[in-house]
Amino acid sequence: MYHTDALGFGNGDQGLWAAQRTAPELRMAPQEPMQFPRCGLVRGTSPAMHRVYEMIERVAPTEASVLIVGESGSGKELVAQTIHQVSKRRRGAFVAVNCGAIPASLVEAELFGHEKGAFTGAARTHRGYFERAAGGTLFLDEVTEMSPDAQVRLLRVLETGKYWRVGGDTELRADVRVVAATNRDPSAAVAEGRLREDLMYRLAVFPISLPPLRNRGADVELLAAHFLAALNDEAGTSKTLSRRSLDVLRAHPWPGNVRELKNCVQRAFILADSQVELEHMLPAAPGDVEDPSRLVFPLGTPLAAMEKRTILATLAHCQGNKRRAAQVLGVSLKTLYNRLNDYASEGARTLPAASLS
Repeated sequence: MYHTDALGFGNGDQGLWAAQRTAPELRMAPQEPMQFPRCGLVRGTSPAMHRVYEMIERVAPTEASVLIVGESGSGKELVAQTIHQVSKRRRGAFVAVNCGAIPASLVEAELFGHEKGAFTGAARTHRGYFERAAGGTLFLDEVTEMSPDAQVRLLRVLETGKYWRVGGDTELRADVRVVAATNRDPSAAVAEGRLREDLMYRLAVFPISLPPLRNRGADVELLAAHFLAALNDEAGTSKTLSRRSLDVLRAHPWPGNVRELKNCVQRAFILADSQVELEHMLPAAPGDVEDPSRLVFPLGTPLAAMEKRTILATLAHCQGNKRRAAQVLGVSLKTLYNRLNDYASEGARTLPAASLS
């Protein structure tokens, strides 16, 4: 999705993260019900996620700045928290900052703090994010939304490791590990004037590209089962995902990524009695009712992806009757079986049997 040759954004050719690696913090969690391979707070079994695990394992023990690139809802903050948890700074604070939410006039005071009386309204001394994160990790989310002036101030602190509170005369040391994130292509953000090129290189000492959920294969089903299990634990229930609901999950492109999937499962959990069915999979937006007899594809969707969604949605519409689905699609039953076998081979399912009912 994202690629910059100079910085190494994109998939790269990384080895698979393995449970037998020596770092104790990164050993695979014991296989408990409804769990699957993970690295810290990040879960997934797809090759794309194993590459992310490998990158986390390599960079976490260092002090290098990290720039995480990924679509909204893909789990950038979870990756940042995992880097912190397996780093040498794990006993320090993890402080997350939404850079786009800080007004340009207050960014310096929010990041670096201010002394009492430094400006109108400064009724007390205020510790900024850098000071609160001392000894730990400072996560700068959506860093490309930061104002140009703020980027200049941030760059200077990253280069010198020193800063002053607004209105103060005491030099403070920036004892933080900086992890930043953006949902934009960094090179495009530079070209558009949203991100300073020198700041990009300073932040992206070690870039990590996070794949969107639609490129993670069977992780969709695995994550859905994980979210459902967490809700079951909280409510003391034992609800399961039906085969038809799983077909819907596989066919959806998930533009909102993992965040959208989690919300979808939570809505379905509320509506379901004992089993999550097709009718419980509500649209994300209130009033945005989809016609179950139609599929909508974004412009530029690959033909193979449209074919797959059409076949799976038709099969779900026919309540799993493959002969009927083949008739509706106008293909032979053998052709339908071949396609379904191809889809199954794309990502072997590892859900417990109870979750596939």
